[in-house]
This record gives sequence, C-alpha cells and structure tokens, in this order.
Amino acid sequence: MAPSATETVTATTESITNALGAVNLNVEKTDKGPSYPRYFPHFDATEKFPPTEIREFSDPGLRADPKKPNLLNANTTSRQISPYIGSEVKGVQLSQLSKEGLDELALFAAERKVVVLRDQDFKDLSPEKQIEIARHFGPIQVHPTSGNVEGFPEFHVVYRDADHNRFKEYRGGNRLGKASWHSDVSYEKQPPGTTLFWILDQPEVGGDTLFLSQVEAYKRLSPEFQKRLEGLRAVHSAVYQAEYSRKEGGPVRREPVESEHPVVRQHPVTGEKAIYVNQGFTRRIVGFKDEESEFLLNFLFDHIAKGADFQIRASYEPGTVVVWDNRVTVHSATGDFADGLRRHAVRLTPQAEVPIPA
Repeated sequence: MAPSATETVTATTESITNALGAVNLNVEKTDKGPSYPRYFPHFDATEKFPPTEIREFSDPGLRADPKKPNLLNANTTSRQISPYIGSEVKGVQLSQLSKEGLDELALFAAERKVVVLRDQDFKDLSPEKQIEIARHFGPIQVHPTSGNVEGFPEFHVVYRDADHNRFKEYRGGNRLGKASWHSDVSYEKQPPGTTLFWILDQPEVGGDTLFLSQVEAYKRLSPEFQKRLEGLRAVHSAVYQAEYSRKEGGPVRREPVESEHPVVRQHPVTGEKAIYVNQGFTRRIVGFKDEESEFLLNFLFDHIAKGADFQIRASYEPGTVVVWDNRVTVHSATGDFADGLRRHAVRLTPQAEVPIPA
C-alpha cells in the first residue's frame, strides 16, 4: 500500500532531521581546536617561582631617533585612531625591525599610547624569537596565576571557547557590564611598560579591546584637583587574583604582593603625567580613612570609565599585533561574543621602571 500524505511528510521530516543531526555532529567533530595549539594555556599548580626582584631598567625610547626613520618611513602608512590615543601602522614588520627600530617603536608607543600593527608575521615566529624581541623593551614579567605556554612561562595566554571560560566569574557573574578597566599587573614593584599582544584566533565580530589614555584623563582634571592628587600613593594588590586562582585549582607561582605606587606618575621618556590607579588592582589610598579612600578612588574609576572621548576600540584582523604602554593607559576586554566562539591571544609583558611620582 502506498504511504499516506501524512506518512510521507513524517518520513521526509525524519530523514531531514536525521540528516541535519548528522551534519551538526560532523560540524562539531570537524572543530580542529585552536589554530596555534602550541600556545594553548598551560596551568600547573605545582609551578613555583621566587619573588620578583628590582632590576635595572633604562627605557629604550630614550635612545630613539625622534624622527623614527626605521619605523615610519616611505614604506609605511600611519593613521591616528583618535587625537589622544592610538595609531594604526601598516607596511612594517615588527619581526624585521632593527634595534634602532625597536627603540623607535617604544618611543612611538609612549607618545601615542597604543600602536596597532597590521599584517604581521609575528604570530608565526618561534616562541624563542618572540621572547627575544619583547626583551628589548625590558625584563619580561612571569605572571603568577594566568595560563602560560608549557616550557615558556614568559607568555600570558588569553583563551576562551565553548568548553573553556576559566575567568567567567572573575569579576562576579551578577554584573550589568563586562568591562573591567585595568593596567596589567600594576601590583608589581616594577609594573609593565611597552607591552605586546597578538591574536591567534578571533570571532568574526566582537572581542575587541578598549584602551584609554590616562594622560588625557589627568589633563581633564582641574589644576587644583591635579595638585591634590600629586603626592598621594595607592596600594595595588595581587591578593584577589591569587585567591581566585587557588579557588579554581590554578597556580599561584609566587605569593601575592602589594605595592605602593604614586596616584599620578610621570613617564620617563615623554615627561607626561598620568593617573595611575585602576579598578582591577588599586585597593586604597595610603593615609586616607576607608570612606575617604573609597570616595576618591570611585571618583577616579568613574572618571576613567566615562572617558569615551579619550578611549579607542582596537579591533583585530589576522596578523594584528597591538603594542601599548601600560604606564599611561588602562584597557578592558570586551566579552561581547557568543560563549561558543573561540578567542585566543598571547601577551608578552616587559617590566619597566619603578613608577616615578609626578
């Protein structure tokens, strides 16, 4: 007997459903994982390092030719992303820069705060070569809690995909926004200066980084308020970061430190003054009562977060390397992409001088 119309539709629907199900399964199985598995984050809770010691530092930007002939020349194009912060550069390879060119890059990053280098081959260099280039800017910070690359603790790995979102609850899961303004590891005695960050896998849309000029944030304050901030010191703490890692079964490679830094610091190359507090790591103002400290820090955090006219949104393309000066900026990831998408990036974080009070 020939099947009825109902039976035919049902059978066809089941065939389509089964076929789609098979396709979906195949899609899942064809996910080959990260494009650069060598840089998959490595967490070893037994990994330990001694406390970081104070090291001599001379900023390479001090040696640079102000005209930057090795970095910005007839072969390169450069455009400002905004008047206060950020430049995009094409036509030069970070991997091919001479020592003089790297000096000029340090100066350019200090002046423009953020430099977005396009079409780079940097991600395809060996880890040893990447570290060698980054060390030109200073001794590389070894992160106490983040994922690194096995055998290369100098790397700080940022990774998220459908099955890995280790830091989803780091700032709490009951917040309206996902922005978290910070300057990297500002709790170190010698916090970072010229910093390198590059993308290995990126969602088609989203996953950008927000950057803000702490120099312009300082300039927007009244002269009287600027004078009130100068001379103040604030405590920057690694304690919460370490506690969170322990709770998650992750490493604490060094016991957490707390450092006092000036609320307003001065850049050793440009001489510019910048606010040096951030919501990620700054905990209190030295010598203030709790309420006074909270009031002042919350004012500064709010001032920073609302500074849309001295912020930029750095976007990523294949081959993008972002170089920024951690001494005069804060930044925030934007977690604006679906949980199932992969974002994989790597940072090398050279340390700079002990902050100079303004």
